[in-house]
Amino acid sequence: MNSDINERKSNRENPVSVGEKLGYEKDSKERMPWEHYLEAYQKADPQEIADRLQIPYDADRRCLQLTFLGTVYEISWPEFQVSHQEDGRAYYPLEEMIYARILTIRFLLGGAATEGSGKMKTYREMPWGEVYLRQFDGRCIKRLAFSYGNRLADFKAIMEHLHALPVKHGDAAYEIEIYPGYQIQMILWEGDEEFPPSSQILFSDNFPVSFQAEDMAVMGDVIIGSLKAFGKAAV
Repeated sequence: MNSDINERKSNRENPVSVGEKLGYEKDSKERMPWEHYLEAYQKADPQEIADRLQIPYDADRRCLQLTFLGTVYEISWPEFQVSHQEDGRAYYPLEEMIYARILTIRFLLGGAATEGSGKMKTYREMPWGEVYLRQFDGRCIKRLAFSYGNRLADFKAIMEHLHALPVKHGDAAYEIEIYPGYQIQMILWEGDEEFPPSSQILFSDNFPVSFQAEDMAVMGDVIIGSLKAFGKAAV
């Protein structure tokens, strides 16, 4: 108990940013602590956020409504308290993961409502393709491959639990929508005795409108980090 209290106290006194946890460079915007984004959110106009992102805002309750990975969440303003609408998924990353909360508050502050052309792109093909490519490859591409490349049945069960859209790539592939209008495809090739499993992650081509390189590295980490928890509910 005392160790938990000391750890929480240490985290408050020496906050660790998403960038630090993912190994980003010292000048990365993700190193800015949660408090910075929360302060900016508290100063923002929630109606402007709602209009810009074309999402509902209840002025009486001071609450924004945003869909994240298929679940509808209500986010209070100015406190940024998060609650989900029950949908049977049994795990709600926007309530559980600091990465997901930072990613979402950044989207609320700077994102835009937009639709892609239908073309999907790799991380490398984005305008800043080489930025954080090593981190993205290690934390997302390789992690996905070695977590589920030899467990395709588990991967399929999780994606079906999320009501993801199957797509015709690799040995198993699904498309999910992280925020309205922003699609991600996760593709797996099963390993065998000769070759290790491999994977790819594709993004709809409108991502640069709302997200920077480090945001996309974080969102890959958020999604893959959530799969295990979703998997428990899918069993």
